[in-house]
Amino acid sequence: MMGPKQEAQAALFYEVSIEGHVPQDHLLRSIDLFVDLSSIRAHLAEFYSHTGRPSVDPELLIRMLLVGYCFGIRSERRLCEEVHLNLAYRWFCRLDLNDRVPDHSTFSKNRHGRFRESELLRHLFETTVTRCIEEGLVSGQRMAIDASLIEADANKQNSTPKEEWDATRIDPADAPRAVREYLDTLEEAAFGAASEVQPKFTSHSDPASQWTAARKGPAVFSYSDNYLIDTDHGIRFRPDARLARRSRN
Repeated sequence: MMGPKQEAQAALFYEVSIEGHVPQDHLLRSIDLFVDLSSIRAHLAEFYSHTGRPSVDPELLIRMLLVGYCFGIRSERRLCEEVHLNLAYRWFCRLDLNDRVPDHSTFSKNRHGRFRESELLRHLFETTVTRCIEEGLVSGQRMAIDASLIEADANKQNSTPKEEWDATRIDPADAPRAVREYLDTLEEAAFGAASEVQPKFTSHSDPASQWTAARKGPAVFSYSDNYLIDTDHGIRFRPDARLARRSRN
């Protein structure tokens, strides 16, 4: 006999353990064994005020960013939604069911503010490399370089040909963040001043991106993302974000 759904009075109290809902073979369990973010609070201490309301825990933001990197969630808004809904993500981020997920705007404020000013991501990168060396995963004897293109959020309709481009006409005070960062590196030997070669087109919204058809298809604005690989165990290191800017060599 086919039984109907049993309609019962809703429980007044629930006892739920997020730990029990995350499979033992879940990727985040393997990653969590080696995640050590104990040093970031000391690293960021001088970039927080000693008065006012407590901020969002920086370790929570970094753990959420790791979730985004591992599962290909590029949108900060969507990342917050996924962490809110996914129990495994909540478990990795040390959030209970009743804990509030930070607003997506918090990421932008911290990533382009405290995290950049304090070079927190470089600190985490160097800490990770040190850990890999200590564990014997990196020897530094056999290395390889890999590169790939990442399409920029820019289009040709909002660009200027090289014959008409003049960076001196841009007012940094009125320019978006991406443009200001581009202007700041124009005179640096490792970036803008590395070559006199001028790009065919320069994007107004993201001038650091490169107009290229390297994928053998329609040309688009892109970034060249370079990775250094220690071939002993296939450990891949991505350099500082600024080193992935447009190569003009």
